[in-house]
Amino acid sequence: MADKRTMTTSAGAPVSDNQNSVTAGEKGPVLLQDYQLIEKLAHQNRERIPERVVHAKGWGAHGVLKITGDISKYTIAKALQPGAETPMLARFSTVAGEQGAADAERDVRGFALKFYTEDGNWDLVGNNTPVFFVRDPLKFPDFIHTQKRHPRTNMRSPTAMWDFWSLSPESLHQVTILMSDRGLPVAPMYMNGYGSHTYSLWNDKGERFWVKFHFKTVQGHKHHTNAEAEEVVGKTRESYQEELYGTIERGEFPKWKVQVQIMPEADAEKTSYNPFDLTKVWPHAEYPPIDIGVMELNRNPDNYFTEIENAAFSPSNIVPGIGHSPDKMLQARVFSYADAHRYRLGTHYETIPVNQPKCPVHHYHRDGEMNTFGGIKTGNPDAYYEPNSFDGPVEDTAAKEPPLKISGDADRYNHRIGNDDYAQPRALFNLFDEGQKNRLFSNIAAAMGGVPGEIIERQLAHFDKVHADYGNGVRKALKEAHGYEANAVPVTGKTPQHAAE
Repeated sequence: MADKRTMTTSAGAPVSDNQNSVTAGEKGPVLLQDYQLIEKLAHQNRERIPERVVHAKGWGAHGVLKITGDISKYTIAKALQPGAETPMLARFSTVAGEQGAADAERDVRGFALKFYTEDGNWDLVGNNTPVFFVRDPLKFPDFIHTQKRHPRTNMRSPTAMWDFWSLSPESLHQVTILMSDRGLPVAPMYMNGYGSHTYSLWNDKGERFWVKFHFKTVQGHKHHTNAEAEEVVGKTRESYQEELYGTIERGEFPKWKVQVQIMPEADAEKTSYNPFDLTKVWPHAEYPPIDIGVMELNRNPDNYFTEIENAAFSPSNIVPGIGHSPDKMLQARVFSYADAHRYRLGTHYETIPVNQPKCPVHHYHRDGEMNTFGGIKTGNPDAYYEPNSFDGPVEDTAAKEPPLKISGDADRYNHRIGNDDYAQPRALFNLFDEGQKNRLFSNIAAAMGGVPGEIIERQLAHFDKVHADYGNGVRKALKEAHGYEANAVPVTGKTPQHAAE
């Protein structure tokens, strides 16, 4: 038998006995000088890091992005050129649940992608839905509070959830998707992914184009009903992890067709909707999806903690040829995501192997926690600031992004004035067949259990504005599920001023 490697302390000293503590005699107390015991206990106490405030429960794998289409006239991004193959990491997640939550819960799913390109990491941090509940980042912390635990009961609160939604009609589009069949996918490979936000592309002529990214499941859509999900959760809380991990281990690599919608920069001034509004989609008839490639996941992580829990995705990670947009939610996420990682993982979180770019990295950040990269490799210790006279790394104007042509006076613009929050949910509702509509009504009624009547009536008024069948269908389902007698006819009169202006 081959000689076994000697166990050591974290400092490299050999461990002579890993079974027994040092004590004062056979029956005496443990001695503080047992540094090996102290080290083991101290490390155990620090094995857990702060979980993500949202998207805490997640599942991930490695893969590759293969580009087969040609959109080179829109972008210089190397990862999007014909024939490009880029290694990547994907992490899927629920939004509201903690790390120990069950996988099969009705919730929006995170769809976060990290592409290790020649020009640095490009992160696309989206969801399995093309829209979101709010369009202004000032409302985001409040929205998340309604999805988390009540400060007094320490339980999830349907009242808080529906109160916020009923006072925020911009949420209707996302609520309708969440409560529909697609609100409860069977596993990550059976759902679409979306960049959700409007991003931008720019080409070698300095021309900018607005873009939406879509990842359409090749496996087809599979969804649970509420009853089916309850049965699954009763057997396992790890159904997504089991399916994703097992599928890849068997060599059945899941794939997504990659598409983009492209909008000329000037069109943003002509559309009937705000193309930078996260609660809106771009109609496919106006901007048809273009097939550009395939994303495949083909390798499970060797260590979940180091490769998935330590993974840090941020919309601030863009590369030449890809840019941001005036989307207010995106602008806020550019700050908040990277800031969350610095808190959760440390100042230099991008030196953690799973977050490290595959290309050379040169910057002047220094010191601080998690500084494991040993400073800037310039060949000259005097080059630790910029500008300098000692051949340190310098800017490259070739990476300059063209200027945004959309601008205006700085102000707090009321995002509801002139904004139709009912037309797109109506278009979605009209796509549902009778079975899908009935399940939508049933799911909403189930989620409204225990919610005060005033809040229910306010929300029903929004459903009525989408379509009379929507509101009346939920009324019927509420009576069947809870015996709740809602107004028999659509609610008339104005909703509260701050709810629907």
